[in-house]
Amino acid sequence: MSHNFNVVIVGAGIVGCSVAYELARRGLQVLVLDSREAVGQGATKASAGILAPFVEAHDRQSLLELTRRSLGLYDEFVANVVEDSGAAVQYVRTGTLEVVTDHGSLARVESIHKTCLEHGFSSALLDADGVQQMEPHLSGSALGGVFVEAHGFVAASDLTTALSRAAVIHGVKFETAAAAMRITRNGSGISVETTTDTYFCESAVMAAGSWSGRVDVEGAMQLPIRPVRGQLLHLGWSAHELSRVLWAPGCYVVPWKDGSVLVGATVEEVGFDERATVEGVRTLIDNTRRVIPKVADATFREARVGLRPATPDELPIIGPSVSVPGLVYACGHFRNGILLAPLTASLVSDLVTKRISESAFAVTAPARFGEC
Repeated sequence: MSHNFNVVIVGAGIVGCSVAYELARRGLQVLVLDSREAVGQGATKASAGILAPFVEAHDRQSLLELTRRSLGLYDEFVANVVEDSGAAVQYVRTGTLEVVTDHGSLARVESIHKTCLEHGFSSALLDADGVQQMEPHLSGSALGGVFVEAHGFVAASDLTTALSRAAVIHGVKFETAAAAMRITRNGSGISVETTTDTYFCESAVMAAGSWSGRVDVEGAMQLPIRPVRGQLLHLGWSAHELSRVLWAPGCYVVPWKDGSVLVGATVEEVGFDERATVEGVRTLIDNTRRVIPKVADATFREARVGLRPATPDELPIIGPSVSVPGLVYACGHFRNGILLAPLTASLVSDLVTKRISESAFAVTAPARFGEC
């Protein structure tokens, strides 16, 4: 059986769904393939959805520029998805508070504060009393911190579901439980093969996260993407509701509107192992309890696990393939897939529809890793 589309996207996580939605809005016929039974079941399901470029990348200029630029797109991005899908998406911009518990780490929050000011973002450097006033749940171990007003979070699973729904409304077709096995050139176009079907398209987008390097691409080197396990806890919160995203040594805490919290996340080099472990759960609870003792009274709802796609330079791979004309990569986002989704969708869609060269590709192009 064969099928024809303008674009075939491999991967139905936050990035693949974002690209599909944007391409469909521009009038293209799009198919999304994913090996799992539903959308957003890879790294996306274990993401807390934090939108915090100055925490993640304050000391890495290239990544900071990408994440800061994408954050600037988020208000309109979410508004469009909500309008088109009719779905509710929890999206909060109440800032983030990062606290430190040892004097040696004060330089980090000072650096974050300085970088925010250099880029024109509101930030407050706080002493021990200041962080305690901002978040009364904190233990006395907090020596200081930094508050970044523009930061926030989005419910990653809700957003991905809304994106897929909006994409379908715009004509996108999703084929789940359909693993892409091979991508080859086919005349002036591309063939994408699964175990049962072959799909023909003008362009293809590789957005399969940690599994992107496992798809055979004709004439191309294997992508240098490795999985990094992240475990995340969903807890029922019985204490007074937290006001904003809190970062602390070895953990972060994200407050949801229903009164529950997400606690994350481990960073584990264990290959393609998606198990939740006792050690991972214990580590997250212990790290959180040091700064928020009330976590001991929380109820345990679930542990989530995702494999985050990391690259050697910890920058995403976004841009045209060197080996297969018409193939575009959109993978390797590591811990920033949710944050970078709007920008990635815009860059990939511009490339597919206009064949333009964008300045961001100078640092994200797959060519930096060879004949990919």
